[in-house]
Amino acid sequence: MNMQSSAMPASSTESQVMAPVAISETRRLYWSIRREMWETRSIYIAPLVVAAIFLFGFLLSLLHLPTKMRDALTLSAAQQHQLIEQPYSLAAALIMGTAFVVGLFYSLEALYGERRDRSILFWKSLPVSDLTTVLSKASIPIVVLPLLSFGITVALQFVMLLLSTVALGAAGVDVGPLWREVAIFRSAPMLLYHLVTVHMLWYAPMYAWPLLVSSWARRMVFLWAASPLVAIGVVEKMAFGTSNFGELLLNRISGSMSKLPGTISAPWSHITLGQFLMSPGLWIGLALTAAFLAGAVRMRRYRGPI
Repeated sequence: MNMQSSAMPASSTESQVMAPVAISETRRLYWSIRREMWETRSIYIAPLVVAAIFLFGFLLSLLHLPTKMRDALTLSAAQQHQLIEQPYSLAAALIMGTAFVVGLFYSLEALYGERRDRSILFWKSLPVSDLTTVLSKASIPIVVLPLLSFGITVALQFVMLLLSTVALGAAGVDVGPLWREVAIFRSAPMLLYHLVTVHMLWYAPMYAWPLLVSSWARRMVFLWAASPLVAIGVVEKMAFGTSNFGELLLNRISGSMSKLPGTISAPWSHITLGQFLMSPGLWIGLALTAAFLAGAVRMRRYRGPI
């Protein structure tokens, strides 16, 4: 009896012992990105607000759309296409520009903010590595914001097209030229190509540099991020009388490859994927991105709260 009674608790205890559940780094990264989106609502609120404001202005312009469409039908094919498509191109440019600005300010604040409010002490207590944390923060401007821009832009353009169709139909104007010139579903792949090549890959070092500064600076992150770039341009101008560095920065911001050595000078829409992937400027930028992110990981590992 004693032997049985002493054996039963042991077996019961062993049955209650469970092996810890292993969580993959990919899943940790996924939930870290979700956490960033929960905590930083401006990531999606700012593009949505811009889209709503633009849609309101577009609604007001529908009063003059029938007259504008009748005038457009008297123009040449190229002028007609430019006039009809102009509001849709402007909507895409505004949303992408808003996402770009939000991405820059987010990168400046991402690692600095958690040190300033001392929440870094809590996040470091969780089983999430510094590498995963930095990659999740870098994914917001490099991956999440361009994809959000694409979805919001296509949805906004489709709503604009439907409203224009209703306005023209009510006025008795043919809607065929409108649907032929706008062609959202034909232009959407080109928009996605632009966002992937320019806003994800080409702009990557422009987001990684503020992240590095954000992980190091104790205050005035914007000044610490901008001062070295301005200083390099000033020193180059005073020492050599040239402004190559400034031109490279402007071309990087504008998404132009024309000033980069060994690349072609052509609009982005005419550059094939193969030509883009062979661009030295692309791989130099990606190498700088990797170096900046590696520095941010190291800084976060050793930097404490402010």
